[in-house]
Amino acid sequence: MPKVEIHGYAIVSDNDRIADASGQTPAVLRNDADWAYFQAELNKSALTVLGRLGHEAHANPKGRLRMILSSSFSGLERRDDGWWWNPDKLPWDRAIQKVLPEGGRVAVPGGRQVFDLFLRIGYSAFHLTRAEGTFVADGVPVFSGCDERRSAEAVLSESGLRPDIRQILDPALPVTLTIWRRRSGNS
Repeated sequence: MPKVEIHGYAIVSDNDRIADASGQTPAVLRNDADWAYFQAELNKSALTVLGRLGHEAHANPKGRLRMILSSSFSGLERRDDGWWWNPDKLPWDRAIQKVLPEGGRVAVPGGRQVFDLFLRIGYSAFHLTRAEGTFVADGVPVFSGCDERRSAEAVLSESGLRPDIRQILDPALPVTLTIWRRRSGNS
C-alpha cells in the first residue's frame, strides 16, 4: 500500500480544551496566525478527515477532498460533499486504500472523537497549537485522556510521539506551535 501520513491539527487552551461547553470554538482560540498556518497545511494534504458536526459547521469553499466520520453508514460511501465513513464498520486501512489509493498526506482537524480515533490508528505528526494564558471552563478536551488530569502533551507522548522545538506563531498573545512526530522505531 502507498505511504499515508496522518497529521492532526488542534489549537488548545492552557487546560487542553478545543471548544466550549456547547461545542463551539471560543474567541480565545481563534487566531489569525494559527489559521494561516492551518490553511497552508490543509493545502499540502490530499484528504481532510473530520467529524460530521465539524463538516456541517465549516464550509469547504476550496473543494478539498473530505472524509466525514459518521456512525449512520454501513462502511464507506461516496457522496457529493465527500466520503462518509463509519470506522466501526470498516477498518481505516481498507477505507484509506479506497479513498487515497496513491497515498498522501491526511489532515485530521478533529473533533475530540476523531482525535481519539487517530490516536489509536497512529498519527505521523500532531500539530499542537497552544493559545497561552487562556482557559476554557467546562470545555471539550482535545483528547478524552485530558479529562483524566493528563495534558495533551502527556497523551501525545504516551502514544509514541515526540516534540520538535516549540515555535511562536503569534508573539502578541502568545500562540505557540509544537509539532509532535512519530520517530523511527516507534510503533
